[in-house]
Amino acid sequence: MLSFQRVGNSAYRDVPGVYSHIMDPNERRRMALAEIDKAPFGWYHARLIVVTGVGFFTDAYSLFAIQLTTAMMGIVFWQESNGGVIPHNSDTAIKVATSAGAVIGQVVFGYLADLLGRKKMYGIELMMIISATLAQALCSPSKAVSFLGVLIFWRVAMGIGIGGDYPLSAVITAEFASTRWRGAIVAAVFAMQGLGQFAAAVMALVVTAAHRKSLEPVASVGECKGDCLKAVDTMWRIIIGFGGIPGWFALYYRLTIPETPRYTFDVLYDIEKGAADARRYRSGQRGEGFADRLKQARARQDMMKYRTPRPTVIEAIRYFSNWTNFMRLVGTAGSWFFLDVAFYGINLNSSSVLSAIGFDQTGNIYQMLRNAAVGQLVLICAGSIPGYWFTVATVDWLGRRVIQIAGFLILTVLFAVIGFHFENLTQGSLFALYVLAQFFFNWGPNATTFISPGEVFPTRVRSTAHGLSAGAGKVGAILAQVVFAPMVKRGATPTNSSPWLRGVMQIFALFMFCGMLTSFLVPETKRRTLEDIAGERGDSAVYELQFVSQFFSPAAGREGKKRLSGNWTWRGLANKYFNLV
Repeated sequence: MLSFQRVGNSAYRDVPGVYSHIMDPNERRRMALAEIDKAPFGWYHARLIVVTGVGFFTDAYSLFAIQLTTAMMGIVFWQESNGGVIPHNSDTAIKVATSAGAVIGQVVFGYLADLLGRKKMYGIELMMIISATLAQALCSPSKAVSFLGVLIFWRVAMGIGIGGDYPLSAVITAEFASTRWRGAIVAAVFAMQGLGQFAAAVMALVVTAAHRKSLEPVASVGECKGDCLKAVDTMWRIIIGFGGIPGWFALYYRLTIPETPRYTFDVLYDIEKGAADARRYRSGQRGEGFADRLKQARARQDMMKYRTPRPTVIEAIRYFSNWTNFMRLVGTAGSWFFLDVAFYGINLNSSSVLSAIGFDQTGNIYQMLRNAAVGQLVLICAGSIPGYWFTVATVDWLGRRVIQIAGFLILTVLFAVIGFHFENLTQGSLFALYVLAQFFFNWGPNATTFISPGEVFPTRVRSTAHGLSAGAGKVGAILAQVVFAPMVKRGATPTNSSPWLRGVMQIFALFMFCGMLTSFLVPETKRRTLEDIAGERGDSAVYELQFVSQFFSPAAGREGKKRLSGNWTWRGLANKYFNLV
């Protein structure tokens, strides 16, 4: 009882021993969670943002850096076979490899985090990212394997680690955050992507400037030989390899972070340990909390009546077989899928935008590489970074649902304007529309689709649901890169390099409209506790899961099925749907 008394005193300093009279361990669980939810923003929240945000910094850095370095790889490895230009299929394969690996990582790590715990999986995915990033920087061709094959292998491995970081970082942050600031804290973690993109462009600019003497005398990529070739080969390796460095600083903190109190309470049923971990974390100390072994054993015994096995695939399937739960998953996964098709597809138009702002001048290799880095830097600072931090500032005020639906609506209009009036757009107006699209992607569905899946599902399936939602998004990214990228250039001529760009933008407008519709399936989570959002209103956090499991179990009695059958009539399903939206 002493552990809970201390936790209670830290939150209610005017009520000494507030937990001392509570005998029911499940009631003490609810009071401990209430204290976490009401905790004021502290520096430990800031540390949480940095530690969990490193993965997204590395994610964005790696994905953005590869766009800047594939031109360099073409100069080095396709100098003789293709005039120093990387073939389109090879370029696509390199970029798609990470997204393909991410789908695997999101689904697998998402489920394992529910089965084994957030703490046991956290740090593993970061070690995979660090190792694979270093391996990419050291890739070289050999007699047995090609450079392209080795690079794709390591990018898939890195993608698996990046994918695993999505559900783990989102869920851990949401379960540690207070209710009032949860949206802003999770959004700040995701906003590290903008800083990662910025760092990649800056690093490309720095290494290009450092090798200026070797690059400036060379007029074209086909003439890059000797010192120029060595310089370009060094440059891309430095840019890629630097992406793994920030992860080293966060790895120790990830490996020593305590298990989230909600997982300890709702899956491990260890009330004393969960409260001790929460107290130690809020004190700013690293590592796990220490609970009295005798009291811990007694609390575990008291919680045996609520205990169920660890989450399984069958349990998740049963949970999402419920109409309300399934529609929520359709909302989170569908919105993310529609978003990423256009979010990754908009990069198809970046060359036209760079031309509009005067960064297409290529008098020599130095100027070509420098302009590519500076141009991307301008686009990131103009649209992406402000959008991310506007979300941080407003998501707990306006709400996730409002920002997401409004963002999709505005993006629908922007893509429709580009698609149906492309021939009438000037270079300046095209630049303005591109910047606006980047802003409303990030002050809109790009951030909220990451936040919502970590909030709307119960603890036992929260990470699995987030992984499935994020995986759907990356499938959309693959679709954009594999289907729409070649479509844009179909029938290209010397005077028109992107004849299908107009039609693709029209398709993206339709995808944005569909994303807006699926967003109505996701409930508003602003200023609500995770338990309230997920409908965990029973005697324990697993009440709803047990409810669904008993209905589907072969051992469920006829009387139990009669009590539940009203929820599965068409009227019951309709009521659930309208209550959800």
